[in-house]
Amino acid sequence: MRVLVLFVCLSAGCLAQRPQQCTSPRQLTGDLSVTTQNEKLLAFAKYSYDAQRQRIRLTEWGVIGNKTFHLDVLLLYRQRVMYKINYKNHTCCKRPLNVDFHPLAIPKNATLLAQVVLGSSSGPGQGVLVNTWAGEQQMKEGKAQYMSTVTEFGCIPVSTLFHTSKTGWMVTSFFNNIVGLQDPQQLIPPPFCKDAQLEEEEGQDPTTFFSLF
Repeated sequence: MRVLVLFVCLSAGCLAQRPQQCTSPRQLTGDLSVTTQNEKLLAFAKYSYDAQRQRIRLTEWGVIGNKTFHLDVLLLYRQRVMYKINYKNHTCCKRPLNVDFHPLAIPKNATLLAQVVLGSSSGPGQGVLVNTWAGEQQMKEGKAQYMSTVTEFGCIPVSTLFHTSKTGWMVTSFFNNIVGLQDPQQLIPPPFCKDAQLEEEEGQDPTTFFSLF
């Protein structure tokens, strides 16, 4: 009888546990896609993310309107610089990065919308348990709405919906994620960037993670 009571208490305790806001691993490598509502943008990128040293590398290609583009950028938040890299011509453009680094994390004031299984819960390995959170973020242009989905175990990013008056809804989907850095050299400026001079961009907002797409 005591065993039965203990089992019931433990089961009730597990069921009472609600998902908690979380922070993703400090280092991630993977792929992502981005689409925007107003700018008619579709892009795919390989990314390397290092929250420990506040660095992000994005190698991106896509279509905006009817034009294709390719972009390779290295964001060094501690140094407050951004490198636009062109391996074909071995040229490098160095520009100021006047924004703070924000780690991949669910904000403390986010509201839990749902916990669901992506795929199937019928058998082992057929689905992934994820949590979806929503909230508002204060931006320079005003408030922005977001909805982020991460895995219950590991807090691996799955997707983010972000809404501003400029872009409308922006959808970012993460896939092929690997915890750690596959190639740490991707987060170091190539040798031909050594002598690049800092260039000022007039009349443009500071570059952020989202404005690169």
